[in-house]
Amino acid sequence: MHLARFGRVSLGHFPTPLEKMENLTKTLGGPQIWIKRDDCTGLATGGNKTRKLEFLLADAIAKGADTLVTQGATQSNHVRQTAAAARKLGMQCFALLERRVTNQGDQYEQTGNVLFDDMLRCEYEFRPEGLDMNAEGEALAEKLRDKGLKPYFIPGGGSNTIGALGYANAAAELVYQADSCGLKIDKLVHATGSAGTQAGLVAGLHALNAPIDVVGISVRANKETQITNVHKLACATSELIGVKTDLSRDLVQAYDEYVGPGYGQPTDEMVDAIAMLAAEEGIFLDPVYSGKGMAGMIGLIKQGVLKAGENVVFLHTGGSAGLFAYQHLFSRQKAA
Repeated sequence: MHLARFGRVSLGHFPTPLEKMENLTKTLGGPQIWIKRDDCTGLATGGNKTRKLEFLLADAIAKGADTLVTQGATQSNHVRQTAAAARKLGMQCFALLERRVTNQGDQYEQTGNVLFDDMLRCEYEFRPEGLDMNAEGEALAEKLRDKGLKPYFIPGGGSNTIGALGYANAAAELVYQADSCGLKIDKLVHATGSAGTQAGLVAGLHALNAPIDVVGISVRANKETQITNVHKLACATSELIGVKTDLSRDLVQAYDEYVGPGYGQPTDEMVDAIAMLAAEEGIFLDPVYSGKGMAGMIGLIKQGVLKAGENVVFLHTGGSAGLFAYQHLFSRQKAA
């Protein structure tokens, strides 16, 4: 795997820290727990999409683009980071926001990531839930093209083979960090949604022949759908980076027990997980992705799936700005 063959622009702060969570390890009484801090990538409060955007924007520049077009849910971390990347590189950004969550109060479409979208001068429009949002985004790009702009469309989550290169690269970064400190990683746990992060990790670790299990905690799709989506993209990414051996479907793990009522819908386990990590380690998760990912990791520890004696790394994918759209769940003053 030699990723210097692919174009890449500098947007983030890398490598991100790999830290031991001593307090959480003691509290849960299971495996040794570490955290990979991709909330510290730097771009507009950071997050996992920055890694993908470094490769995607290099492709956009190579194709002569002056405008980025993308899509996501209302509180999309991806849209916020894409808008920031556009500003950094002197491009315009247009986004479509899907109203997947409509029951979290009047401020939901004005605060958190949406506030940052405004500050980043992203031109966004809302769409109802259930549309083919990538098709909607492609149609918007075509309209902009007719107006004389040169748009580059980025699918939701930056989840295509070019975007997944960011997490193939992150796999190499993580393995190097672990080797440097003598850490043998058994499991890597994270929230999985649009599939690009997990697919990139699986492809990268497969290319490196690194025996680390990647455990995805789904935030939207059911288990079989998520595994299928991740495996398909991981295979395509593996082919892109030149891996000669087949990537088995068995390398993709996903759990769907922590989705709750649906995407972006709160669960008690998510609220408890976010509160626990803040109190134990001083680290803020987000309510849509990493909070449910942490809830899943805690659940798997309690079930004995993640065992004492193992070293488990939790990938923090960022998104704490989304907490402000769900503040009624966490404010002690409001609870009082």
